[in-house]
Amino acid sequence: MTASEIISTFYQNISDTRWEEWVSTILQIASVWYAKKNKVLVYPTGIIGVLLASYIYFFISNPPLYADAVLNIYYFVMSIYGWYNWVQKKENGYTYPISWCDKNELKFGVSLFLFFWAAIYFLLIKITNSNTPVLDSLVSSTAVTSMWWMAKRKMENWIAWMVSNLVAIPLNFYKGFILFTLMYILFLALAVSGYKEWKTKIRTES
Repeated sequence: MTASEIISTFYQNISDTRWEEWVSTILQIASVWYAKKNKVLVYPTGIIGVLLASYIYFFISNPPLYADAVLNIYYFVMSIYGWYNWVQKKENGYTYPISWCDKNELKFGVSLFLFFWAAIYFLLIKITNSNTPVLDSLVSSTAVTSMWWMAKRKMENWIAWMVSNLVAIPLNFYKGFILFTLMYILFLALAVSGYKEWKTKIRTES
């Protein structure tokens, strides 16, 4: 595909973008921005955005991006859990302040990633017509770990998000979701920025 064809396809897909994708994109960008700022609004904005995204991946994508659709349902569940965690306080501050994973938390997160990558890949090749099982399962499994670490305000969540976004960018472009592609590019930039901002907060609060 030539550069002019890519540009032409880009503009065509933008013009064809459905309202669900626009609303989901805006809300998810807002959610990541609030996460970067360590604000609990990351969760209510994210909940609406991921539910819309799940609908798009299930019912609009052809063939459906099954893993991404289910992943957004997982986002919803973890958003409820994370929302609860983030508002919990104790005498000297939040119950879950920004921190690095200890060895057990790191091992659990990596194990979670490996388990879900294998499990989602197996399900995709066995019971779906997905034509991108490796990348689809990789995006999903890294995001599973990201959401778990984010619910605990762990620094490593940003690293996992960077990996997930790097894979999601070409995957969504291939599927023709141009707005989501741009969203994931922005997410990648916000993940890098969020990592730096949280790292600064740890230094100033310690």
